[in-house]
Amino acid sequence: MEEKLGQEPSNLIKVVLFGPESTGKTTLAEQLAEHYHTEWVPEYAREYLQEKWDREQKTCEPKDLLPIAYGQMRLENQLSKSANKVLICDTDLLETKVYSETYYTGTCDPLLEEYALKNTYDLYLLTYIDTPWVADDLRDKPDERERMFLHFKEALEKYDRNFITLRGDKATRLSTAIEHIEKLLQT
Repeated sequence: MEEKLGQEPSNLIKVVLFGPESTGKTTLAEQLAEHYHTEWVPEYAREYLQEKWDREQKTCEPKDLLPIAYGQMRLENQLSKSANKVLICDTDLLETKVYSETYYTGTCDPLLEEYALKNTYDLYLLTYIDTPWVADDLRDKPDERERMFLHFKEALEKYDRNFITLRGDKATRLSTAIEHIEKLLQT
């Protein structure tokens, strides 16, 4: 099962939207994919957890984290085959690791942690909390966004990931993200 958490080889520039819930990651992922005429990898946890909520009226539990990780990597590997130069990822396993450590168990499953650190991306777009909170069935911690932002930033720094912080309105975030992706495409 371990190989299912690894990335398949590709020559794509891989960009991850990273940050607390309800900070505009999915909107920006869709905008970037449209701009670059490429694929974007949705957050598998949303599909998985919405189905769980509809069935059981329960939110995420520690036992859900590995199935979510497997589903996320299956989507990423599948969509990387049809992407055009850039692959936009609405999340990655490092984000799942951060959630595991802060919301659920205080630790991370060793297998999840191994691949969260092993899988590589060219740029992380850390989304700040200056967007309005939008409630839904799965978002349950509006008062935790600032604390979670700091955890996400600390993880990017700790693991020496290439990242920028996106602030401001949608147009500002989009233009800043494009500017940094363009730099990667030129190298």
